[in-house]
Amino acid sequence: PMIRTHEKREVDLAHLPPDDPNTFEMLRRADTVGVFQVESRAQMASLPRNSPETFYDLVIQVAIIRPGPIVGGMVHPYFERRRGRQEVVYPHPCLEPVLKRTLGVPIFQEQILRMAMEAAGFSGGEAEELRRAMGFKRSVERMEKIEERLRVGMAKRGLSGAAQEEVVRSITSFALYGFPESHAASFALIAYASAYLKCHHPTAFLAALLNAWPMGFYHPASLIKDSQRHGVEVRPVDVNHSSWRCTWEGDSPPGAVRLGLRYVHGLRRGAGARLEAARRIHDFGDLEDLKQRGRLREEELTTLASCGALTSLGLSRREALWQVAWVSKPNAPLFERNSRNSVTGTSFRNGSKRRDKKTNCRNEVPVTEFCSPLPEMTPLEETFADFRGTGATTGVHPMEHLRPELTKRGVLKAEEIGGLTRGIRVEVAGSVIVRQRPGTAKGMLFLTLEDESGMIQAIVTPDLFRRHRRTIIGSPGLIVHGKVEHKDGSTSIRGDRFEPLRLSPTPSHDFR
Repeated sequence: PMIRTHEKREVDLAHLPPDDPNTFEMLRRADTVGVFQVESRAQMASLPRNSPETFYDLVIQVAIIRPGPIVGGMVHPYFERRRGRQEVVYPHPCLEPVLKRTLGVPIFQEQILRMAMEAAGFSGGEAEELRRAMGFKRSVERMEKIEERLRVGMAKRGLSGAAQEEVVRSITSFALYGFPESHAASFALIAYASAYLKCHHPTAFLAALLNAWPMGFYHPASLIKDSQRHGVEVRPVDVNHSSWRCTWEGDSPPGAVRLGLRYVHGLRRGAGARLEAARRIHDFGDLEDLKQRGRLREEELTTLASCGALTSLGLSRREALWQVAWVSKPNAPLFERNSRNSVTGTSFRNGSKRRDKKTNCRNEVPVTEFCSPLPEMTPLEETFADFRGTGATTGVHPMEHLRPELTKRGVLKAEEIGGLTRGIRVEVAGSVIVRQRPGTAKGMLFLTLEDESGMIQAIVTPDLFRRHRRTIIGSPGLIVHGKVEHKDGSTSIRGDRFEPLRLSPTPSHDFR
């Protein structure tokens, strides 16, 4: 509906252009934050290696980054063969028809079943038993029993030694988690559709993602920053402009996304509904009007004031916080009047500029609230207040506040490391938005850092993680020292030293 209403275009997800070049180019460079199924760290690291050019390449991409293919040792051989660096071979000639489409590497559950039938002579019933074993709570025990029958059957057909071991490893690994080709194709359809929307309709895509959260891999803070780097304007929460959900603002593309009231921490859904209903009658004129018609609690008003949601009332954040205290407790000693035009520690305001919603012009509006004697928030304080109030910021990335000092000491940005020579030592820094230690990675820790220019992948060995665990786990930001690594267009840092970085607490995706 957003695309139809604001872009005046009809998008039928069932009939998208099947080979859109811009969409596939975006997939190849792993520009997939927010894209269904291919946005995780592991997927983004492997997309440049796979370099998908067709829909079936995307089907394989969805299926190959799974515990089954990884433990079975199928991922690296497939990418090497796809890159032409390794010859396509088959464990046995009888398996070529089964594995030819995936370059001799079993990736899908259907292939595993056919391998058992071709290589070990399994009947249809035995293959069904194997399928159930792979799907029944990932039963390793049941797979071990089936392995004996596999070996007997392969021996009868002349498969022994390394060929037999390769087939057994491929089949038994799928007990950990393997994907049916039909499921992978269904997921790939959704992945392609979401990639197409991100590529061609980024404003509507972001608004929809934010409204669907908590769905997906990344927190809204990272989704917002990624979209801003792609040119999408994101506007902050405002009581006179925000609905409960995130909305499109502007009459035509590219438009802007207005952050919804649902992101204000502690604001009740009922309060949000009252704000929307009251605003349909007319905009809120001042803080007292907002409090009365919205029937808001003091803590809700305080959060709205702190995160800048009262800007359209002509109030800066500290002014708003001061006046929230006044309307909540007008008879408090702090506000005792000494004279008609003065208050202890304060003075009356002469006027304020407010934006007219229809004309979008700012008008002089007389007010009678008390001016704040408090100093205005610094840009850094505003960023911290945004994260406390909404979990995200539409302003500058937290790293921009630290960049001048980091630049002086030679700390690089994400956008600066892609062209560096492999093996060169660097320092990079960012908010830690992902910490992962997959069970298939032999204890390796993978970090994703985010700065104002993009994301940086860092790899930490098990012994270094043990030595630096407190810093890595307990710091919202890190400076990582290490060497640059490149692999088929994917760049990472092999970290060997870590420094904590004081940042606003950006939410992260940890150990999931």
